[in-house]
Amino acid sequence: MRALHELISNIQVLEFQGAQNATVNNLQLDSRLVSSGSLFAAIRGHAVDGHDFIDTAIEKGASAILCEEIPKASSSCSFIKVEDSAAALGEIASEFYHKPSTELKVIGITGTNGKTSVATMLYELYGSLGYKVGLISTIKYSINGEDYQSTHTTPHSIRIQELLSDMREQKCSHVFMEVSSHAIDQKRIAGLVFSGAVFTNITHDHLDYHADFKDYLYTKKKLFDQLRPEAFALFNRDDKNGQVVVQNCRATKYSFSLKSVSDFKTRIIEHDLQGMQLEIRGNEFWIRLVGEFNAYNILAVYAVAFLLDLEHSEIITALSSLQSVEGRFQHIKYKGVTAIVDYAHTPDALQNVLDTINAIRSRNENLICVLGCGGDRDKDKRPVMARIACQHSNKVVITSDNPRSEDPTAIIEDMMSGIEAMHYKKVLKITDREEAIKTAISLAERGDVILVAGKGHEKYQEINGVKHPFDDTEVLQRNLKLIQE
Repeated sequence: MRALHELISNIQVLEFQGAQNATVNNLQLDSRLVSSGSLFAAIRGHAVDGHDFIDTAIEKGASAILCEEIPKASSSCSFIKVEDSAAALGEIASEFYHKPSTELKVIGITGTNGKTSVATMLYELYGSLGYKVGLISTIKYSINGEDYQSTHTTPHSIRIQELLSDMREQKCSHVFMEVSSHAIDQKRIAGLVFSGAVFTNITHDHLDYHADFKDYLYTKKKLFDQLRPEAFALFNRDDKNGQVVVQNCRATKYSFSLKSVSDFKTRIIEHDLQGMQLEIRGNEFWIRLVGEFNAYNILAVYAVAFLLDLEHSEIITALSSLQSVEGRFQHIKYKGVTAIVDYAHTPDALQNVLDTINAIRSRNENLICVLGCGGDRDKDKRPVMARIACQHSNKVVITSDNPRSEDPTAIIEDMMSGIEAMHYKKVLKITDREEAIKTAISLAERGDVILVAGKGHEKYQEINGVKHPFDDTEVLQRNLKLIQE
């Protein structure tokens, strides 16, 4: 329970109506969850305007309403009018939970690809060294080894502050957190104090949400714009937009790379499907991860740990024991066939995974790619991804991903439009995803590699608003056992 006047002391209030000595028992974004003493935040979203539910919140006992427009009808409820409800809510949520991010080292990781891997590996690295740590990621939220279901890559601001408060309560020292462009744009990270931020890369993605690539890029940049001078900003110098993201950033800037001159650099000495030998600052070590994209991820993890004052030798030792993150180049070998599950759902990510496989295999085996694209999302990348799959695979099975409200057949036809005529013979269209995976397995011979791309760690397939249980890894494991000698 907090006094309303305390919660709003650090935000710019345009107009106030009611009693400032009102008490607030909880914060709510959803009017259905409002109870006696709630502060209800009316936020204007892309599909829903929270202002339409103010009356419902009042009826359910809200003691205060945060809004951008105060309704004309009189009420005993307190109203706080602000310019931006979402931004103000972040500050209020931080105050409600007594500013937990100021007592934790919160590291935000953003970029198109690599966010989950970098955040998860940092969490696992610090955990392996005996630190109490927290994780906020696409796959799960974790506190000292206890996992909670993840609802969003970056949850809403109230949930973030609640999680951080729990992490502080459990004596965590560090928190590693994925920061999506949606979360930045929707002010979900308002009120947070970051000790550091990481930019992994940026490529074509989420252009169904952002107006264009420039908007997507500059949304990512806002994470770095809010960093304090005592924080660090780590960016990928090999990405041409890396320096744009940290431009005018007040934090101390550091770079990492495989190809350019930078503060932190690595090189791949050798690799196969079991892992790779890397060299960082004169030390060679083996990791159980594969591919150039993972070399970047490992280097980002090393750099963050180093900047957070871990010793070089203990970082290298801990890195050597890390395993691949669930659904990120996760491979299964059975009766001579290697199957790989990867979350690759952007053209760049798919290209990286296919390039990695092709760099390792001898070309005497076939690479069979199972690929779908999500519905109600950026349509422009569908033909691009199908074309990449055909150019770099021997056989391609085009199928469903999460069609959501779209017709799966229409999505597949969008993908087919990007395939060159010379590749038609190598393509099969199978709408049912499990049947597609089964078909890929039936086509495979000893030594062949199957890549199932797009869904990675997800345990469901969303069709017409319903999430049906579906796990690419489980489907692969079950059907690989049917391979005949």
